[in-house]
Amino acid sequence: MSENNYDAFAAAYQADNENNAWNAYYERPAILSLAGDVAGRRVLDAGCGGGAHAAALIDRGAILTGIDASASLLEIAQRRLEGRARLLLADLNKPLPFEDGAFDLIIASLVMHYLPDWSPALSEFNRVLPAGGRLIFSTHHPFMDHQLAGSDNYFETYSFSETWQRGGKAVTMRFWHRPLHAMFDALKSAGFQIDVVSEPQPDPQISTLFPAAHQSLTTKPRFLFFSAAKA
Repeated sequence: MSENNYDAFAAAYQADNENNAWNAYYERPAILSLAGDVAGRRVLDAGCGGGAHAAALIDRGAILTGIDASASLLEIAQRRLEGRARLLLADLNKPLPFEDGAFDLIIASLVMHYLPDWSPALSEFNRVLPAGGRLIFSTHHPFMDHQLAGSDNYFETYSFSETWQRGGKAVTMRFWHRPLHAMFDALKSAGFQIDVVSEPQPDPQISTLFPAAHQSLTTKPRFLFFSAAKA
């Protein structure tokens, strides 16, 4: 199966994402905690997938727009959100179809590690935010990536692949590792000021629901979370 083709396994991916340890009890709670009070805020969910984050944000009063590169995942989100959000097909490697300052907050959940270059996306995120607008995102922790990839040089930006099993299919996913300093440099160059860098602990419920995942998530780096403001 071709790399990063979410359309080919969208339903199986979303079913897993909905309730697994990594997304439901670790990544999603951490992102929503960083987002804080979103009532009345214009929020862009960049890489919205099947709409799990979007649903939670809408329930908290956000005026939500979601974008994703997968038409099949957007269809799942459309059914789930029942018209409560504007959903569009868009590629984060290209200019976004929004006016300057269109959003107060951007959420980008586990999408940045698919991008070979952060500059185009971060530049567009900056453009569609007003001064003081916030960007919150999660990405693969570079220490986790480097260990998985088995590369010789942590300080390089390089791609590597991993095979997932979803819905009885083997799916090849390609990611981009970048060292920590490169993440900070990219944000600064795009006009963002970082206010939070987080390596959170999972939801305590995970200890009984997923003991093995609890052991891993409480002792090893997994994802890295940023909150940054447009300078």
